[in-house]
Amino acid sequence: MTNHSDRAFQRDCLEILSTKVARGEISRRRFTQIAAMLVAGAPLALKGRSAEAAANELVLVNWGGDAIKAYDEAYGKPFLAETGITVKEDGTGPTEGAIAAQVKSGKPTWDLVDADPFSAMTLGKQGMMEPIDYNVVDKNKMRSGFGWEYAASTYFYSYVIAYDAKKFGDKAPTGMADFFDVEKFPGKRSLYKWGSAMWEAALLADGVAPDKLYPLDLDRAHNKIKAFKDNIVSFWGGGADSQSVLMNGDASMAIVWSTRASIMEQDSGGQIKFVWDQGLLSPGALAVVKGNPGGKDNAMKFIASAQDPKKQLVIFDMLGQGPANPATDALIPADKQKFNCVDPANAKKQITLDMPWYSEHYSAALDAYTAIISA
Repeated sequence: MTNHSDRAFQRDCLEILSTKVARGEISRRRFTQIAAMLVAGAPLALKGRSAEAAANELVLVNWGGDAIKAYDEAYGKPFLAETGITVKEDGTGPTEGAIAAQVKSGKPTWDLVDADPFSAMTLGKQGMMEPIDYNVVDKNKMRSGFGWEYAASTYFYSYVIAYDAKKFGDKAPTGMADFFDVEKFPGKRSLYKWGSAMWEAALLADGVAPDKLYPLDLDRAHNKIKAFKDNIVSFWGGGADSQSVLMNGDASMAIVWSTRASIMEQDSGGQIKFVWDQGLLSPGALAVVKGNPGGKDNAMKFIASAQDPKKQLVIFDMLGQGPANPATDALIPADKQKFNCVDPANAKKQITLDMPWYSEHYSAALDAYTAIISA
């Protein structure tokens, strides 16, 4: 499995940083400092880490544009000050295959990985991930249900309906049935190329109750998408694509990441709006590679350090990702709460993606989905 969905989202974060610069919300100097680590997306030269070096550093592997790599100011520098341990970034991309190869080599060079929780589950069952030490990582600093055996939630984002309000006036969609109703809401649509949340969207539109979604009826979901395909103008693969299809007027509605939806609403002066109704909430997480050279204890300390609500507020401000620690919600200004996917008022309207289901079925489901959208 190549974790296409997670990788695409993570790389989108660098583009969001660029948008923040254009608006003057972060300084060009700060962007340059962060982008220096991100822009190439190239891995660090990590071969031959000595035991002494490994004991004083952690290597965090992301997707070469991922949010946590950009968190040097929020997480890396404070952790160095707190512990004397340097956090180095590697943009190789922690696919399941790459993590497995690290472990099977007997000499892994990776410590922490930004993995989909379902990937960590799969690898953990194979003995390739360290169980999260919840004596160090505090479950009270997590949203209920988002601390898994082999992964700890670190941020959230959602797949939401964004729409062109100019085309619909005061009429707004209230769920996925409206997204799939081109008589009530005329115009073309856009869906996500890598499948995540699209199955749930199709089933919700087809009348499946939110609490009856799992296990997903893939045949029913694919039939719904296949029947609707003539109304789909594009299957977007990255945030910029999802944004342009609406901003250019090619589609009247699209299911997009909430981070992009908030940018569009602000950049369009409110012409492009979005709703949380039947949004599909997706968690990101940190996991620890089995036998990591920096030591599992240091890795757990890093995850615990990243639970600080003030640190997570920085990431929300820069990237729009929902904080894993609910205590952060109260720190978000009132006028920005509408953009927080896990704000209680927003979260109650949404459905969370089922990570255990994805751990068992994502690869085969994506193959079938890709065959339909590429036909």
